[in-house]
Amino acid sequence: MTDPNLSLGRAASAAEGDLRLPKPPGVIRRFWGRHPWLTDSLITGVYAVPILVGLLSVMGVNAAVQAMPAIAVSGPILAAISAAAVLFRRRTPLLALTVAILCAALTANSLHSILAIGVCFTLYSVAVYHSNRAAWIGLASTIVAIIIGAALPLPAAAPINGSHPAIVFGVFLLMSVLIGVNVGNRKRYLEALIDRAAQLARERDQQAQLATAAERSRIAREMHDIISHSLTVMVSLADGSAALTASAPDRSADAMRRVAETGRHALTDMRRMLGVLDESPVGGVATLEPQPGASDISQLVDRFRAAGLPVRFSVTGTAPDDPGLQLTVYRVVQESLTNVLRHAADASIVDAAVEYSSASIRVSIEDNGQLRLPSTAGTGRGLVGMRERVALYGGTLESEAKPGGGWKVVATLQTHGNDGNT
Repeated sequence: MTDPNLSLGRAASAAEGDLRLPKPPGVIRRFWGRHPWLTDSLITGVYAVPILVGLLSVMGVNAAVQAMPAIAVSGPILAAISAAAVLFRRRTPLLALTVAILCAALTANSLHSILAIGVCFTLYSVAVYHSNRAAWIGLASTIVAIIIGAALPLPAAAPINGSHPAIVFGVFLLMSVLIGVNVGNRKRYLEALIDRAAQLARERDQQAQLATAAERSRIAREMHDIISHSLTVMVSLADGSAALTASAPDRSADAMRRVAETGRHALTDMRRMLGVLDESPVGGVATLEPQPGASDISQLVDRFRAAGLPVRFSVTGTAPDDPGLQLTVYRVVQESLTNVLRHAADASIVDAAVEYSSASIRVSIEDNGQLRLPSTAGTGRGLVGMRERVALYGGTLESEAKPGGGWKVVATLQTHGNDGNT
């Protein structure tokens, strides 16, 4: 789990739960980080007590201040307001700085700008908890305000040791800003690192989810292609066997044997595909076999011919070495012929052609059958799956009715950059 102290006042998100960031060094630092109110209260006490003592000292030795009761009364009140600004400097740094500057300016003439010490604390807080730019602007505003306050028509205080304390306070103000800028930059840098780590964790989870969704989509396409093709062929063979039972029992028995063979082939394909998902197969490591490729298309066409589909198949050129491209071509031919067998089993001519070239692959399947609805409605996943497969290789897919009757499917895939020989 992420250590709460490393969040630097920021609530840890759910994505940061497994970042396992190390704890910050220093037991004392972690204690003060867990108790900000206690820290601010102690700092305010350390500031307020010496300020009150200093005010009483200045008013005790400054005759001009003693002669003006309003200043003697307003001094402690402004000191208390300045102490409150120091107390809330972490929550509202800009407001605290403004209040501290006003208190220091109003006492610049009569109390030697002693309340400028509160401005040092608030300037530091602005640099740490707001921005460096605001801290530098606050420093310039403080100097201008104290100069204006010193020029107010109030009784002037006697200088201490012959030098005006404004120079000393100016040095302290500058040191406060510099220290605050350094600490603030380090704080913001650590926050940026933690935010970046959380962002990387979120991106990692998102990539895992996208990979899971893509794998599920791929498995769904493969399952559809295997099951749809095999069941369509089996149904056609079973219908033909039933019709030939009385007149040609030998042909009917041969058709049923082809049904069994097609079913066993489908089961083998499914076991091969799903076997890679089983991390602990029974009887040892599952045997992994390659997916169908260009060399298997002829056997695929033979199975459709056995189911009664008059397919004329031709191949031109040499298939690329990329197994992904070969599998895509195989699935396009399989899905297209399955649709012909399912939707236009009365077709007398079915032309299937695959043309390989150095830059592209063209797959075309045409038939002259009359389009009719099947006995079982499809899900439409087959056409979507073909388009997704073809799109992976920068190709296009056209599926439309022919003007003279029948249907045409033309897929074009890009081989440039995918085939290692091109």
